[in-house]
Amino acid sequence: MLIPFFNEEGNVLPLLEEVTQSLDGLNFEIVCVNDASDDKTAEELAEARTNWPDRVKVMSHVDRCGKSAALFTGLRVVDGLWVQLLDGDGQNDPADCRRLYDTHLANGAPERLGLIAGRRTSRNDSGFKWLQSRVANGVRRFCLKDDVKDTGCGFKLLRTRAFRDLPYFASMHRFLPALIKRAGWDVIEEPVNDRKRWHGQSKYGFFDRLFAGIFDLLGMMWLVRRGGYGIAAESDDPRLKD
Repeated sequence: MLIPFFNEEGNVLPLLEEVTQSLDGLNFEIVCVNDASDDKTAEELAEARTNWPDRVKVMSHVDRCGKSAALFTGLRVVDGLWVQLLDGDGQNDPADCRRLYDTHLANGAPERLGLIAGRRTSRNDSGFKWLQSRVANGVRRFCLKDDVKDTGCGFKLLRTRAFRDLPYFASMHRFLPALIKRAGWDVIEEPVNDRKRWHGQSKYGFFDRLFAGIFDLLGMMWLVRRGGYGIAAESDDPRLKD
């Protein structure tokens, strides 16, 4: 489990409590990355580490670097074969983590499967934000051919090896399905629950999404068209298998 946090005071402990209850009986860790929060997020993470010393790891950025940087900081210390991404605001439902584990991983996932992407079945955002998301997803899907309907959903279950194949750049978390497919892995979608934010406010405004999204999409179109990785025939790489 990998969860980035920025100014999520009031969300940290309830979310981690839910996670530990949902995954009870499984061997798992929770890697939390504090992206230089200036509220009480750091204090709550310290309490979480005390409450679950064998489960919770905390990494803290010195300066705010953004969600993608937080994910890569956490990825460096992840030990498991699969890593579950959740947002720190409580909107992703940890019950979906256990359901998808039981469905796809408990009996062995297909070797080429690199990403299970969440697709929100309902939205708890405003109508305007919902419209933004629908338009952005449609444009992205047309340009990148990633065949994913809701890449903005923070709920994603990735094969750790596939995640480590990816290039890093700011805001790359918005394009994980396209990047995973470019690296030669398979991607599937699963419906997941979307809940209201518990505390705090969204970290992204309309113009942040609009202008950053346009430039990022242009860069992704260039990257996807430059091709993927070479795989040696002599290697034992699951991407060689049908």
